[in-house]
Amino acid sequence: MPTHAEIYQKVAETLCESLNVDPEEVRPEATLQGDLGAESIDFLDIVFRLERNFGIKIPRGELFPESIFQGDPKFVQDGRVTEAGIQELRNRLPFADVDKFAKDPQLSKIGDLFTVEMVTRYVETKLNGTHK
Repeated sequence: MPTHAEIYQKVAETLCESLNVDPEEVRPEATLQGDLGAESIDFLDIVFRLERNFGIKIPRGELFPESIFQGDPKFVQDGRVTEAGIQELRNRLPFADVDKFAKDPQLSKIGDLFTVEMVTRYVETKLNGTHK
């Protein structure tokens, strides 16, 4: 079983290849979109490379849900994610730092959940078999 550090290193290399960024730009807290410039098309490539590099299967929408809330007013009101929406994020993205996001839950900042560390934790759960 690879260690967290080994998984992180491989995730970082994968992101460097996929996003054509320098290794020093890839830090645990770096956001894929804001810091590393990922666009929606890049997420497909990242998923493909992670599957290949780690020998795992990533179901569509599990790591990068296309639209988490689908504009549901139960989850989003006035551009902010509601308490029910925060709970939905915790359920759907157990490997993300939802607590940090919950302090200022603006829908426009939802991309900030997708960090290098979050991807590392996701891969770790897949390798450990703890995420179905």
